Amino acid sequence: MNLFTVFILSLFLTIALIPVLKAMAFRINLVDVPDQRKVHVMPMPRSGGICMALGAIVPVFLWVPMNNLVWAVHIGCALIVVFGVVDDVKNLRYIQKFFVQGVGACVVIFYGGIRIESLGNLVPAGFELPFIVSVAITLFFIVGVTNAITLSDGLDGLAGGISMLSFVTIGFFAYRCEHMTIAIMSIAVVGAILGVLRYNTHPAVVFMGDAGSQMLGFLCVVFTLILTQSNTPYSQITPLFLIGFPILDTLTVMVERVSKGGSPFKADKNHFHHKLLKLGLYHSESVFVIYLLQALFLCFAFVLRFYSNWSNLIVFIILALIIIILFEIARRTQFKFRNGGGEMLGSKSMLAAFAGDRLSIRILFACLKWGLAIGFVFQCFIPQDIPPYMSYGAVFFIVLILAAKRFNLQIKKDVMRIALYCTIPMVLYFSTMGASSWMTGRLILANNAVFLSLILFVILTLNMTKRQKGFKLNPLDFLVFIVIIIFPNLPDIHLENPLIKLVIAKILILFFSYDVLLGELRKEDTFLDKSLLAAFFVIAVKGFI
Repeated sequence: MNLFTVFILSLFLTIALIPVLKAMAFRINLVDVPDQRKVHVMPMPRSGGICMALGAIVPVFLWVPMNNLVWAVHIGCALIVVFGVVDDVKNLRYIQKFFVQGVGACVVIFYGGIRIESLGNLVPAGFELPFIVSVAITLFFIVGVTNAITLSDGLDGLAGGISMLSFVTIGFFAYRCEHMTIAIMSIAVVGAILGVLRYNTHPAVVFMGDAGSQMLGFLCVVFTLILTQSNTPYSQITPLFLIGFPILDTLTVMVERVSKGGSPFKADKNHFHHKLLKLGLYHSESVFVIYLLQALFLCFAFVLRFYSNWSNLIVFIILALIIIILFEIARRTQFKFRNGGGEMLGSKSMLAAFAGDRLSIRILFACLKWGLAIGFVFQCFIPQDIPPYMSYGAVFFIVLILAAKRFNLQIKKDVMRIALYCTIPMVLYFSTMGASSWMTGRLILANNAVFLSLILFVILTLNMTKRQKGFKLNPLDFLVFIVIIIFPNLPDIHLENPLIKLVIAKILILFFSYDVLLGELRKEDTFLDKSLLAAFFVIAVKGFI
């Protein structure tokens, strides 16, 4: 089964369901009302979790052979989602939540046969956990992690992004040990999460609710247990890294609550994301930092997956302590990332002075605009051969762009964006994989240097522009970067041609560069139209002659 097909189906199915169930959410009171502990100020629909569940389950039913394990996971997950929706509407007490989560855990334990049976070299050789102890530990771990993901869902896109990184890693681990059932199910969840994040990234228009966050926590812990407690080479401590940050956040918050004489289950504003906001970071910046921390845990999961349990446990404890100590130091020293005026510390620099110079901004933007236009046209000249279908597509887009000039700016931008997204990957693939003979080694190096310079111009433009509207980086871009750039470069990933990695990097650079340019585009500016028409003209001519 092609995992990409699974991903695409779950992604677009989830995206298609969002608008429908979003409208329905307000009718059935499936909304999140703001209060003193929450950071949003308007009632938000909590229908994202239902969309995610439906989007993820369809590919599984289509392509995964059904057995007791798969049925157990689906039954347990269905219980979590259904009562999660009830919780989103009626706000159940935590005892009621624990009971339902416990029932779901018992389904996968007794019907699916998923239990923590081995602790590896953490215990003496030959020692086996008694059945009752094994069931109790598994039950506690599943319920605990299910709630850990839920508790981390405090900012737009936070729980979804953390979980997406975890499921991508789980899918990779499952694929490497040929456990295709978990690989397909994990990638289906990744597609569903990405579909919801399209609407859940700050500023969110849809929340996944407890139904979504509990489902992600439940599936995440169950998949990690299947991978590490079955016949696989991975350490039994690997789940701590795969679910790293939510586990650390939950344990830290509960210890703080108990140390102050309160209930460990009473909600407060002492989660790490609350602390990052208090340190002066904005909403999206706080989410981005936590994504980085979760990515760090996952890097250790990858590096240490074949090491002993003791090595994994010691590294996890050290990493957790370092994070806790850094936050405590920041609290005691009253460190702030921003001053009272809302400026980042150290922003009074040469860069800030340069940004204040309107002439400098114009020069910088001109470099980006002309560099991108000339660079893309040059890429169209490089391929030795261009397939006829690309030439026909180029003619089609020429007509489309000329027709779009009659409409408003937004339609014009949408047409150009579609044309670019369809054309850039093919142009860069053929220019990199099938370059003409006149492209010498020095020209190739110079061409690659142009892409590096585009990165610099894009970063400077984003930091110096004074416009409030336009392209803005958000944490979802970081997730895409991780999935597309990092994973193809892992040591165990062997692409048929290493140049594919270079093609992927170039595609991302041009996508982001053109998005920034489109965001800065004014109605009267016809430069981008003309540069794209020139590029498509080159493609058409090269393909037909």
